[in-house]
Amino acid sequence: MRKGFTRQPQRDDPAAPRIKNYITPSGLQRLKEEHKFLLTRERPAVTKVVAWAASNGDRSENADYQYGKRRLRQIDSRIRFLGKRIDAAEVVDPESPRGALAAARVFFGATVRYANAAGKERVVSIVGTDEVDLKRDHISWVSPLARALMKAEAGDHVVLQAPSGTENLIVLDVSYERIPVEPFREPPGAESSAKAPRGQLST
Repeated sequence: MRKGFTRQPQRDDPAAPRIKNYITPSGLQRLKEEHKFLLTRERPAVTKVVAWAASNGDRSENADYQYGKRRLRQIDSRIRFLGKRIDAAEVVDPESPRGALAAARVFFGATVRYANAAGKERVVSIVGTDEVDLKRDHISWVSPLARALMKAEAGDHVVLQAPSGTENLIVLDVSYERIPVEPFREPPGAESSAKAPRGQLST
């Protein structure tokens, strides 16, 4: 069986306050594509492998069977997690028209150019927690940096309280434009990418 790829989602804490799942249209589309892939392709493929492994004898000594059952549990957990995130999604399109005052300030979906005290500039886009991509400088709207920038406008000085210490930043520019989200791609090692289910392989 191929190596699993599904990340273990964090368990829900019933006592924790519910946070709105703001997300961009592209981010929501990616969640839906992953959900569909797991539900209609990966889960059926792993189920076939488990059925084949179960037919090979003692299940307690069958590594393929034991691993396959674990993968199914992981997949089902991820499917439930994605379903909850999709159901709770509140889509915010950065390209949607907004008033002049709102367009000048930092809110969800903003792309912000700022500089630190040393004059080093950086551009970040504020996205949902399911869309974070540090390689593209896409940061979560609940991150310390996004919280520091929130509601600021060009020319404002803000203070970032980060684990590494306190930083003074100046906002240079605020814009709202399309934020390109990495589309969902079938992960390497997915069981559904195998040419044929193991049960159909010749011996």
